[in-house]
Amino acid sequence: MTEPLVPQSLDPLVRGAVELGHTDRGLLPHRLPAWARAQTDDPQLHLVEAQPAGVRLALRTTATRLELDVLPTKRRYVGAPQRPDGWYDVVVDGRLAERHQAPGGNTLDVDMMTGASTFTAGSPTTLDLALPAGEKDVEVWLPHDEQTELVGLRADAPVAPLVEARRRWVHHGSSISHGSIATHPTEPWPVVAARLAGLDLVNLGFGGSALLDPFVARTVRDLPADLISLKVGINLVNADLMRRRALGPAVHGWLDTVRDGHPEAPIRLVSPLHCAIHEQTPGQTAPDLEAMAEGRVAFLAGGDPAEVARGALTLEVVREVLAEVVERRGDPHLAYVDGLALYGADDEARLPLPDNLHPDSETHRLIGERFAGLGDW
Repeated sequence: MTEPLVPQSLDPLVRGAVELGHTDRGLLPHRLPAWARAQTDDPQLHLVEAQPAGVRLALRTTATRLELDVLPTKRRYVGAPQRPDGWYDVVVDGRLAERHQAPGGNTLDVDMMTGASTFTAGSPTTLDLALPAGEKDVEVWLPHDEQTELVGLRADAPVAPLVEARRRWVHHGSSISHGSIATHPTEPWPVVAARLAGLDLVNLGFGGSALLDPFVARTVRDLPADLISLKVGINLVNADLMRRRALGPAVHGWLDTVRDGHPEAPIRLVSPLHCAIHEQTPGQTAPDLEAMAEGRVAFLAGGDPAEVARGALTLEVVREVLAEVVERRGDPHLAYVDGLALYGADDEARLPLPDNLHPDSETHRLIGERFAGLGDW
């Protein structure tokens, strides 16, 4: 006879979050601490840091049934195809066992042209998870691109936090690191690489927001970390945020801050993947209105290549500057990773970016496998 489900405390089971916010409904995982969030009024960053990329419940149990109450917030973009509901990937003893979706919840309607948004409150959903018999390690990976409040957990046997013995990898990057446009939360390339390499991932990939913010560097400085990586470039070009003169010193400053907390930790500085629209053309990046009229999401480069001579950034320029930074620092624990070795022009010809910016799930897997294949740090 199945034992009755009893409530379990969620707080000690959450992995991959930097901070847990306590809401009226439950727990909201954050990937930046409150003091860092207070240093920016950028709504894009506030949106994406609360999306639980890389965040999972990690537990050990003999339970054969779990009920997880969640309250997702679904984004809907005006004039664009509706996004599918996020997925919850259940991994048992390292192997994918089940996938679930949580219909309903809150909705956030966003106008891509103006940035204006409207929030509508909804109700929690219960996920019913069936597990094999016996003692086992269970991870429930939360939707990487859908804000999710954790409302409650019930089990038919006691659960305990999973004891973590793996090295911790803290990674910061853009929407590609965040997981756009992978379908499932175990598919973004940092998750693929971490699982292949046996690492405990903290994913600070923030869609549209890898902008060399000093508070992100201080966050990485203060986190426990055995291994650290920074993938930078595409968002700087997307936003036309800075010129070449500013880029090198900004990267040096970011690395200096991280080194204050991790003087000898291995760091990989990763340059941009191949992206045809911005290889030689600066930003800003703009929505492709013709594609939107056809019901597709795609992007175009809106800059002028002539501006490169006056210091505008392209992906080619960013790679050159990042390689120079690594060479000049002479840091034996710092390595440069050419993004083109992870996804180059030949790869884009075979596996094109569906919206001209972001890889699909298959390409995320390729990138993750190649990153893991770079060897031990």
